[in-house]
Amino acid sequence: MSPSVGPTETPLRAVEFYVLLGLVEGDLHGYGIIQRTEQQSDGRIRLDPGTLYRAIRRLREDGMVEHAPRREDDNLGHGSQRRFYKLTPLGREVAQREARRIAHLARDAVSAGLIDKVELS
Repeated sequence: MSPSVGPTETPLRAVEFYVLLGLVEGDLHGYGIIQRTEQQSDGRIRLDPGTLYRAIRRLREDGMVEHAPRREDDNLGHGSQRRFYKLTPLGREVAQREARRIAHLARDAVSAGLIDKVELS
């Protein structure tokens, strides 16, 4: 039986990893995270709002994401504001650790002959 570990020590769900990944470049509102995730995953990951906001809630509870100051969104018209989210230092650290974990898994799959090579496009 393995000892209990905290949320920052276990593998992230894909949706949580993509939320963190989307926030690496800067603060985003929910729809911006959805768009960036779809772009970064080459369309493989399409988040619906319910899935996104549940993931954001978990990440906020774990201290990896926090609210950024509200600001006007030019796309919504004068005076319209959206809630933005930002990556915390812990969130960045966890995302980096998860990216390294995934890279090691891919390397091991190549070494085992499961896949020919890891293609990054």
